[in-house]
Amino acid sequence: MSSLLAPLRRGPWRHARRRDLVHVAVVVGAAMALSLGLVWLGYLLYVWRVAARSPLAPPQRRDLLVFGRKLIGDRPERDYQQRLARALALVHEGRVERMFLLGGCSGGRISEAEAGLAWLRAHGLPDAMAPRLEQASTDSLDNLRHARSLLRHDDPGHAMPPVALVTSRYHLPRCLLLARWLGFTASVPVAAEERLRLDRRIALRLLAEAAYVMWIDLGLRWARRIGHARLLMRVR
Repeated sequence: MSSLLAPLRRGPWRHARRRDLVHVAVVVGAAMALSLGLVWLGYLLYVWRVAARSPLAPPQRRDLLVFGRKLIGDRPERDYQQRLARALALVHEGRVERMFLLGGCSGGRISEAEAGLAWLRAHGLPDAMAPRLEQASTDSLDNLRHARSLLRHDDPGHAMPPVALVTSRYHLPRCLLLARWLGFTASVPVAAEERLRLDRRIALRLLAEAAYVMWIDLGLRWARRIGHARLLMRVR
């Protein structure tokens, strides 16, 4: 049972009790069984569409939330560099109000956000653009929760400003779903890569993302339906 619950110990479920994880696993398992697996195929279609169709720029100037990724030797690896390069291109195009680099320490000496800032400065980030660093998180949900706190601190009493979520295509569906659960109602996805290239690595990531998005969405929908405050606490 512990191996089956392992995927639920991330994101919204990190601090959930074991019985809560079992509860979610039973609900998702029942949905899979009753639909003969079609529910997962539905989420796979959602993941595919977001990954394949996301634009390369927001429709208008807005705040950018740039998601980090685990560093290699305290430096951004390939996927993270693509995310940073997309953000930098948007800055040069005049499409950015403010930039937030998201990501805490994931095993290195510095945070993902700090490494991202160093990369941007080395590649021509204008001095006028001073990104805010969110360095307290190590997963996508906490990235967004802490970014939300920064945005609310900057604009107390105002509605959440529209944001663009900048990350790899395979990662966008999860981030978009979590952003909407957290109240980023005006969020739009922005893809790091020019287009979705299907190789073995990306195909496996999309399949895994579909399963993970299904766990998150069905579990939170069920928790909201039955008023399970403990499970909903992480997305409030």
